[in-house]
Amino acid sequence: MLGTMHLRLTLAGVLLSTALFAYSQPGQPTFEVASVRPSAQTVGPDYNNQVSWTPARFTAKNVTLKRLIEDAWQIQLNQIVGPSWLDRNEYDIEARFPGEPTREQRALMLQSLLAERFALKEHRETRAMRVYQLTVAKGGPKFKPDSGEQSHAGAGFHFHGEMRQFADLLAVQFSIPAPTRPDEPVRAGGPLIPVLDKTGLQGTYDFSVDIHPELGTDSFAAWQRALNEQLGLRIESRKGNVEVRAVDDAAKIPTAN
Repeated sequence: MLGTMHLRLTLAGVLLSTALFAYSQPGQPTFEVASVRPSAQTVGPDYNNQVSWTPARFTAKNVTLKRLIEDAWQIQLNQIVGPSWLDRNEYDIEARFPGEPTREQRALMLQSLLAERFALKEHRETRAMRVYQLTVAKGGPKFKPDSGEQSHAGAGFHFHGEMRQFADLLAVQFSIPAPTRPDEPVRAGGPLIPVLDKTGLQGTYDFSVDIHPELGTDSFAAWQRALNEQLGLRIESRKGNVEVRAVDDAAKIPTAN
């Protein structure tokens, strides 16, 4: 009997150790604590998706699930396909990191959060589509990583963030049609074409681009010239295989905190 009990206890200890080992396996980290709630008041696509990453916390106000998927898999919004509510329902999230995770670990934590709290089920697809590729020009970039000091960015279009975020911003800028009248502002409204960050530049950057829209000249042509002359970057249009995340199922109401 004692031998049987000892065997059972030993097996239990092995199973517990295995479970703890599996939980601590690298590649699937989780937030230390997280609060996820539907937003008390929706604000709409012109103002939502306020996301902040700090060394200690992840905060999102009026954020859509589509935007959360974008950050979790480091892709652009037009690389996510699924039901229309993904880009309509809004949520507030407060989450705390354990220790000091890397950028990749933070993304994995967000993936784990979406699977646990939204029961997100998705799969990866590769689709051939027209894309823009952002690369470094032959002479190298004409800007440096943000030093953390007070910004001295010049006049014009100011940017602060990672190059993937800059690529996302360019996708929106390229959808702005050519102005036809100098007294009428134009807005983004054309089809969003993915801009793939192929610069290989890591870290956070702070710079300005002096853009002057010209009558009859589309936004892509204006940006193409400015990127090359002012930032030492190249943008090219081509056909390419693009990763797409297809959402199979997700809950509109996240599980309770």
